[in-house]
Amino acid sequence: MPTFLHPDLTAPKFAGAPDARFVPAPADGVLPEGFFSTTNLPTYVRIKGEWQMPREPRMDGALMLAKDGKLWIREMRRVRKDELIAVGGAEDGSEGILVHTQAFLGGGEEGEFKFMSSEVSREKPIDYALMAHLLIEERDRKGYPIWVTGPALVHSRARADMTWFIQNGFVGALLAGNAVAVHDIETSIFNTTLGMNSQGGSTQGGHGLHMRAINRVRAAGSIEAAVANGTITDGIMHACVVNKVPYVLTGSIRDDGPLPGVLNDMTEAQDAMKAHTIKATMAILVATALHAIATGNMLPAFVTEPDGTLRELPTICVDSSEFVVSKLKDRGTHQAFGVVTNAQDFMHILKLYVERELDARGAESRRASGAAAATK
Repeated sequence: MPTFLHPDLTAPKFAGAPDARFVPAPADGVLPEGFFSTTNLPTYVRIKGEWQMPREPRMDGALMLAKDGKLWIREMRRVRKDELIAVGGAEDGSEGILVHTQAFLGGGEEGEFKFMSSEVSREKPIDYALMAHLLIEERDRKGYPIWVTGPALVHSRARADMTWFIQNGFVGALLAGNAVAVHDIETSIFNTTLGMNSQGGSTQGGHGLHMRAINRVRAAGSIEAAVANGTITDGIMHACVVNKVPYVLTGSIRDDGPLPGVLNDMTEAQDAMKAHTIKATMAILVATALHAIATGNMLPAFVTEPDGTLRELPTICVDSSEFVVSKLKDRGTHQAFGVVTNAQDFMHILKLYVERELDARGAESRRASGAAAATK
């Protein structure tokens, strides 16, 4: 991914800018009038004559100056009475707050953070080689790719591919709903998903098999316990437990059961997801509209490298409908690259390209080792 430089904060218009203005929050969970609403782009705030970037960047938050002088982006619900919140509407530094649009959005009027600016089409080419390369690079640099998946990934028979990515170190964390885990576990126990066999046909009494799967896990006490006692023997959740890959399962009003460990309090679920989005160095969102948009809202558009440079946070959104990909971008996750295809094809082909590059790297390494040995 391209890297970008910080803006020249020594330029006269920034060096002479005023400090940002902060006022106390009037009550718990209430922001002062005129508060600055954050974007997911690199943001700089002038405090005591120095520009600093806030921690935990994301869109739809507020800038909070802590007592120790550190600057944070906080969700409205997490703000406490009398905490200092930045106010102002200008993003050009004239009020002590600068949003760096040029590096990521081209700058100027068209570069401003805005909604409803997508251009997605199923006719656009899909560069699987690039996506595979990025994923391998993230693993090799010990990055933190987060995967956000919907149940269609299990139904479409991409379950084995997802399991492979987990087992081979390409998943930093899995964010999903109750249904993903339920249908994955149903497949492990009964070899069906929502009662469908591997050919997509219905089975006798199959409509209740997901409930029986939930019941067995609840009897075990947890997904981890069900893996330990042999109830769950393969699949996505099994791979997460065995490979110690963290996961967050969030609930919805329609959930059956739900499984033990599913978070039904939505603010608790947001906090659990945020624990991973703030560490994300790449995001792959597959076949889930609501979870994709929710995750996108928590993600910054950039990653700060150890040397202080910025790079775009690679975000891949996959769905069979153009609507979902457009919706994600329309909600501000402008950096998302849309792949309009079904989950099964995407996962199969991405795995193929990852394996192909790994094989090529292995062959090159063997050639280099052979050449080195020949010279001795």
